Amino acid sequence: MARMQIDRAQYGFWHAVPTRWGDHDQLGHVNNTRFYVFDEDARLAYFQSLWRDDPKFWHEYGFILGRLACDFIAQLKHPASLDIGFRIRRLGGSSMVTEAAMFNGDDLVAVTEGVLVWFNYQTQRTERIPEHVREQVIGREPVAPEH
Repeated sequence: MARMQIDRAQYGFWHAVPTRWGDHDQLGHVNNTRFYVFDEDARLAYFQSLWRDDPKFWHEYGFILGRLACDFIAQLKHPASLDIGFRIRRLGGSSMVTEAAMFNGDDLVAVTEGVLVWFNYQTQRTERIPEHVREQVIGREPVAPEH
């Protein structure tokens, strides 16, 4: 994953996720696998407005996760509340690159990078991201996604 300067102003969407007792492991820190779940929570919250008024979203079409990676910056101990900044860093024809910066207070603890693909669940094929979805994504981002 290409590292970039993390600046809170780059994120127009924020989502809070509290850790749970079951998130920590034998070593006393939040288990690395939980950061993928934290990313999922922020990602689904980010896109909720896309399917709120569209009953076909997630049933006939929508995004499908193609890749998810995580850079672990610092250990996180329970209890904590993560403040997750989520954004679309790159917007392609049929896919987009997401980024989630996870903060515990002022401390950056992890950064995830995902690839989402627009998918037709009926035909089981990728398709071009619809223009109205592209416009929604671009409109909510304080830093325009790369093309």
